[in-house]
Amino acid sequence: MNHLSDELLLESYQKAHELKLSPDFIYLIEKEIQKRSLTHKMKQSG
Repeated sequence: MNHLSDELLLESYQKAHELKLSPDFIYLIEKEIQKRSLTHKMKQSG
Protein backbone atom coordinates (compact mmCIF):
# COMPACT_ATOMS: atom_id res chain seq x y z
CA MET A 1 0.00 0.00 0.00
CA ASN A 2 3.01 2.27 0.27
CA HIS A 3 2.82 2.89 -3.47
CA LEU A 4 -0.69 4.34 -3.33
CA SER A 5 -1.16 8.08 -3.12
CA ASP A 6 -3.23 9.37 -0.22
CA GLU A 7 -6.03 10.22 -2.61
CA LEU A 8 -6.05 6.78 -4.20
CA LEU A 9 -5.98 5.13 -0.78
CA LEU A 10 -9.06 7.08 0.30
CA GLU A 11 -10.83 6.31 -2.97
CA SER A 12 -10.02 2.63 -2.51
CA TYR A 13 -11.52 2.72 0.97
CA GLN A 14 -14.71 4.30 -0.37
CA LYS A 15 -14.97 1.81 -3.23
CA ALA A 16 -14.32 -1.17 -0.96
CA HIS A 17 -17.31 -0.14 1.15
CA GLU A 18 -19.51 0.42 -1.91
CA LEU A 19 -18.65 -3.04 -3.24
CA LYS A 20 -19.01 -4.63 0.20
CA LEU A 21 -15.57 -6.19 -0.03
CA SER A 22 -14.05 -8.33 2.70
CA PRO A 23 -14.04 -6.69 6.13
CA ASP A 24 -10.44 -7.86 6.51
CA PHE A 25 -9.44 -5.97 3.36
CA ILE A 26 -11.28 -2.86 4.50
CA TYR A 27 -9.54 -3.14 7.86
CA LEU A 28 -6.14 -3.15 6.15
CA ILE A 29 -7.04 0.01 4.26
CA GLU A 30 -8.28 1.63 7.47
CA LYS A 31 -5.01 0.81 9.25
CA GLU A 32 -3.02 2.43 6.44
CA ILE A 33 -5.26 5.51 6.54
CA GLN A 34 -4.66 5.77 10.29
CA LYS A 35 -0.92 5.32 9.78
CA ARG A 36 -0.94 8.26 7.37
CA SER A 37 -3.14 10.36 9.69
CA LEU A 38 -5.88 10.67 7.08
CA THR A 39 -8.81 9.56 9.22
CA HIS A 40 -10.35 13.05 9.08
CA LYS A 41 -10.71 12.60 5.31
CA MET A 42 -12.43 9.19 5.46
CA LYS A 43 -15.93 8.99 4.01
CA GLN A 44 -17.98 5.92 4.66
CA SER A 45 -20.93 5.17 2.48
CA GLY A 46 -24.14 4.47 4.33
